[in-house]
Amino acid sequence: MFNAIYINKDEQHYSAEIKALEESALPDEDVLINVDYSTLNYKDALAITGKSPVVRQFPLVAGIDLAGTVAASRSDKFKAGDKVLVNGWGLGEQYWGGLAQKASINADFVQLRPPALSSKHAMAVGTAGYTAMLCVIALESQGVTPDHGEILVTGANGGVGTTAIAILAKLGYDVVASTGRLEQAETLKALGAKEVIDRALLSEPGRPLAKERWAGVVDSVGSHTLANACAATKSEGAVAACGLAQGMDFPATVAPFILRGVKLLGINSVTQTLAVREKAWARVVEDLPESALAIITRQVTLAEALTVAPQFLSGQVQGRVVVDVNA
Repeated sequence: MFNAIYINKDEQHYSAEIKALEESALPDEDVLINVDYSTLNYKDALAITGKSPVVRQFPLVAGIDLAGTVAASRSDKFKAGDKVLVNGWGLGEQYWGGLAQKASINADFVQLRPPALSSKHAMAVGTAGYTAMLCVIALESQGVTPDHGEILVTGANGGVGTTAIAILAKLGYDVVASTGRLEQAETLKALGAKEVIDRALLSEPGRPLAKERWAGVVDSVGSHTLANACAATKSEGAVAACGLAQGMDFPATVAPFILRGVKLLGINSVTQTLAVREKAWARVVEDLPESALAIITRQVTLAEALTVAPQFLSGQVQGRVVVDVNA
């Protein structure tokens, strides 16, 4: 038997609960993993609360991230005892996920955990930190370097935002953090933000072109915030878009792209190749200070995760939430 956050739905009810399951209930996949730690992300919160149709099949175990040890494998890629992690790939949406003590996962979704990371450290990074790293790599690919000017990070108190600030600051960029929780400004500055601005400056309808300010942007918010960020990006600058906390719409014009050559870079963290993932996780080891993660990470149990999940949707959660699935 093992415990999991189990989501189910019928015609009248949507439920998420801690449930003890037989190992035989797991999907028939290649790699059986004893899970050490998982995480809570915004997408997990949507799945657990049912506030958005994230979950595509029922019943399902929640959790888009996990780290643990291979218990058994039918794949020649892995053997019992291997230290592994999984993030994305539709876990917690289409496939049973990591908010459980055991997981059965398609071998193509599994990767060896970098030796420098413990299971807990890997989950403090999680999908959020991995996505932030993909955003930074995307900006670098467009030639955005620290000497080009300020980098805007929107949704700065979230998992992507906080880890992006820490990575960019470590790399020498001047980071401006946009947040709706200005009371957390000192924490953002401790992560490396040079300046903290109110998200209200970006979240309302704006002009097609604004005064050039940003050399690059990491945006996890979307909607008017993304449109305004693009409008104020410098000539030949780049914007990495990875989220939609404000909305899925993009109320912008083509002006920044055809008059200034701004590049809008979509960041897909879910179905990247193993080569891309390994590069990003290697960069995480190098460029995301563990001391910064300690500032923004808290640990909860599986049961506590059910209580914390709704707090994501009301903007009460800062940084990263690691779930000890065995506590």
